[in-house]
Amino acid sequence: MADRLASATSPYLLQHAENPVDWWEWGPEAFAEAKRRDTPILLSVGYAACHWCHVMAHESFEDESTAAYMNEHFVSIKVDREERPDVDAVYMAATTALTGQGGWPMTVFLDHEGSPFFAGTYFPPRPAHGIPAFTQLLQALSDGWVNRRDQIDQVAANVREHLAQGSGLDTAAGASYSTSEAVEALAEQFDPAAGGFGGAPKFPPSMVLEFLRRSSGDKARMMLNRTVAAMAGGGIYDQIGGGFARYSVDRGWVVPHFEKMLYDNGLLLGLYARLGTDLGDRIAGETADFMIRELRTPEGGFASALDADSEGEEGRFYVWTPAQLTEALGVERGQWAAEVFDVTEAGTFEHGTSTLQLRHAPTDPDELRRLSEVKARLLDVRAQRVRPARDDKVVAAWNGLAISGLVDAGLRLGREDLIEVAVKAGEVLVAIHSQGEWNWNPEEPESCTLRLLRVSRDGAAGKHAGVLEDYGCVAQAFLDLARATVDADWLARATALLDSALARFDAGDGGFFDTAADVPAAERLLIRPRDASDNASPSGTSAMIHALVTAHALTGESRFREGAEAALTTTSQLMEKAPRFAGHSLTAAALLEHGPEEIAVVGPLGPARDELVRAAMARPGGIVAVAGEATPEIPLLADRHAKDGSPTAYVCRGFVCLAPVTTVEDLTKIV
Repeated sequence: MADRLASATSPYLLQHAENPVDWWEWGPEAFAEAKRRDTPILLSVGYAACHWCHVMAHESFEDESTAAYMNEHFVSIKVDREERPDVDAVYMAATTALTGQGGWPMTVFLDHEGSPFFAGTYFPPRPAHGIPAFTQLLQALSDGWVNRRDQIDQVAANVREHLAQGSGLDTAAGASYSTSEAVEALAEQFDPAAGGFGGAPKFPPSMVLEFLRRSSGDKARMMLNRTVAAMAGGGIYDQIGGGFARYSVDRGWVVPHFEKMLYDNGLLLGLYARLGTDLGDRIAGETADFMIRELRTPEGGFASALDADSEGEEGRFYVWTPAQLTEALGVERGQWAAEVFDVTEAGTFEHGTSTLQLRHAPTDPDELRRLSEVKARLLDVRAQRVRPARDDKVVAAWNGLAISGLVDAGLRLGREDLIEVAVKAGEVLVAIHSQGEWNWNPEEPESCTLRLLRVSRDGAAGKHAGVLEDYGCVAQAFLDLARATVDADWLARATALLDSALARFDAGDGGFFDTAADVPAAERLLIRPRDASDNASPSGTSAMIHALVTAHALTGESRFREGAEAALTTTSQLMEKAPRFAGHSLTAAALLEHGPEEIAVVGPLGPARDELVRAAMARPGGIVAVAGEATPEIPLLADRHAKDGSPTAYVCRGFVCLAPVTTVEDLTKIV
């Protein structure tokens, strides 16, 4: 049996390289083999940190008899959804259409043209809860392929037609949607008791919270403050190591699904840094330290995720009992820590263990010092446990989110080390994830050779082309590096990426497809995916809109603002009907509605400039660039000079600039 996954860049695929299943990677070769043998295709989609993906792999894909049946009757393709979000998007839409729900592991059966005729998620080894055993499913579908092919062909044709019709949300250009109406709609779904939106499971609504931060009114501020405090104090946040888990299984943020994703932490790092509060500063600093300590790769990029499991159990690495706290800290401090972190004999998780929560952090200086010592000690003790596995592939888009978060945290906290780490990650994206020439004429799109690659691992790029979210998030990251470092090369790289994306992902109505127009014919999917809705990370469309807004603020180039405004019109129906899934677009709409504020801070290093930068960062509508002196290579900083040698802030909004100010007090008076 060929070991086709052995050279994959995806740790998820490498986890399956020694399965008895004869796996193929996604590509024309697998489809050709299925057609040659006249067998259906079994598509299995997951990711390395997915708990139930591991379960199904152990139960079915590692089982010799199940694998033998798969090998005889199917061509089996394994896909990492993080490496191929385009493939995942197409077949998740099909799975949702066929079953009414989706998730991972995703199991889809295809004909030779890639059209799905059956789909589901996890299938157990024995029938349970109304779900057939995986082997029963395989036998039934194989029999149907041989004996009822006309029925399978009809189902596949129906699904193909449904997918061609799109997501059901109208992307036609429409009137701009009122952001104040979005706040009201979100308030109707808000959970006032626990924060966040809806019930369990509850995901960090990072982009919606950023929209609320940039919105005016007591209602928006209440929803924001309640949610960021609840998440920061809950078990979804790692109280001793920093960083957020992927989601909470309960309404109250107590018990997380313990995997930690780079995109969550990059987004939340930036959000908390921009809050302008003591809580925000603490969480931002701790989360940045976590990312550098546990996700940074030797090359200087950031790994995708940490697994939920260790030693075969979900959450084992993170949870505690009162006895374990006493063993680590001694009796007196152990009891104190149990009270502070809400660790009980009954436990809040499984087997009498508890997640650590910090609902009421001490304020007394002595108690704060004790808390710091206790956290450091517990972190040292926890480091002796078996760590969860790390998915160490570097994803371009998610590294872009991490860079942006680090930049804002570095500016807000006055930590140059975070800026330096962000720069290095940016250099990794330039050196490893880019192909072609950065310098080309945007008025001649056919001259563009600039491309991004989606993933790399161990310093080697994978073969998969970047999708729209990669271009949007990486361009935004480079713009953020430009405004923090005053290195004009970052600005030039960002605008080159945006121009490349505008030329190659254009949907013809102002919006974007998620894959480029110049994908080789052999690699084209059943449909060209297009989805403007945000999920746990920004959609490609909303990421592009944000980057275009920032590019206009830094350069004044009208084509970027025009591109953002045109793309926003294609998301108006989404913003109206489903604001919880349009937070990033709503934030961009709010920025354009009120400005955005373009804030240049110049002047000599020192506490006075740090305070001015901190105040500028906390302004809801601000896009902040910082320099020691005027820098003509970045238009926002051109002709900006320190007034009387003092740090000075220049605020412009709606093509109008106000008089420069030199104090935090004067900056806060600007409304």
